[in-house]
Amino acid sequence: MHNFTALPPLSLYIHIPWCVRKCPYCDFNSHEQKQALPEKQYVAALLADLEQELPHIWGRPVQTIFIGGGTPSLFSAEALDTLLCGIRARVQLPPGAEITLEANPGTVEAGKFHEFRALGINRLSIGVQSFNDDLLERIGRIHGRREAIRAAEEAHDAGFDNFNLDLMFGLPQQTLAQALEDVRTAFALEPTHLSHYQLTLEPNTLFHHNPPALPDDELRWDMQERCQDIIAEHGYGHYEVSAYAKQGKQCQHNVNYWRFGDYLGIGAGAHGKISDAQYQTITRHNKQRNPNDYLRTAHSPERDQGRHRLTRVDVGFEFMLNALRLTEGFESHLFQDHTGLPINIIEKQLQQAEELELIEWSATHIRPTERGRNYLNDLLQLFLP
Repeated sequence: MHNFTALPPLSLYIHIPWCVRKCPYCDFNSHEQKQALPEKQYVAALLADLEQELPHIWGRPVQTIFIGGGTPSLFSAEALDTLLCGIRARVQLPPGAEITLEANPGTVEAGKFHEFRALGINRLSIGVQSFNDDLLERIGRIHGRREAIRAAEEAHDAGFDNFNLDLMFGLPQQTLAQALEDVRTAFALEPTHLSHYQLTLEPNTLFHHNPPALPDDELRWDMQERCQDIIAEHGYGHYEVSAYAKQGKQCQHNVNYWRFGDYLGIGAGAHGKISDAQYQTITRHNKQRNPNDYLRTAHSPERDQGRHRLTRVDVGFEFMLNALRLTEGFESHLFQDHTGLPINIIEKQLQQAEELELIEWSATHIRPTERGRNYLNDLLQLFLP
């Protein structure tokens, strides 16, 4: 049994599952666009899905919205306008709430940035991955350097004063010089946020079944360290494992995840986590993954692929799994605030982590040390159920 005195902040995640082409490294729930997008039907399904979730969140404002995919920017401004108007009619959305849209570079999509901004979308996350044409081709991207640069320039032109560029390193046959050049090119475009992470070969991807030649561990470590030095020199704070931001421009939606906040998930394959003060429970839910199945069931409870309540042990691990990704860690009271449980249920593990010099622990704050950040998997293993 939990004991919530107040509920954590609430966010809304919306999944739009289609993309032009499935990338060989991608393990997200994305599906190639083989025919005209069913925009009207899908937006109607999303709003029906949201309506069925409303009893779980009565009276709670939605602090942030993140529209991810897939490639959500494939949707027309008209469809997204219908969606956002429908959301505003159904939930409390504070003025100026962060609303993020994922977008991939491309002339047609970038040309819609002005329209997206007019809808109230105030943050973009642009999936650049690299500015090197050869590397982009090796990882199956459909855009090139020119389109990537144009997308960032058009984000500025459209009035986005807050946007992220996604960059990967450790790409097939990538050199250190190429990795550094990608970061320098990104900074010339003046994003407010940078996601910079290593390519990993995830199960159920083409790259996992047919692995490309990747840089060795030593070279990838050099890429990470040298790129991090350049990022710091440009004034971007390293606030999460792979996230860097200008002052005040951290992604509030993702920060809510990492602090074990609540979030509704609507759309094909979307996941959510909701705390309930009446029943003192935390429940995770996920929706039908296949877009056709989701469209068929979205107006009924069958849209759920699963719902389960977290145990006390699950909650302790999941909180730490997320919160220890943050460079500054978390204020100790957040554990009880966001789990409804006393922090002493993980006291033994905290002591072990402190003895191994993986965390710094005081009465008011817990943060990973530099050693803890470098050996994050080892640190998290201590909290496994």
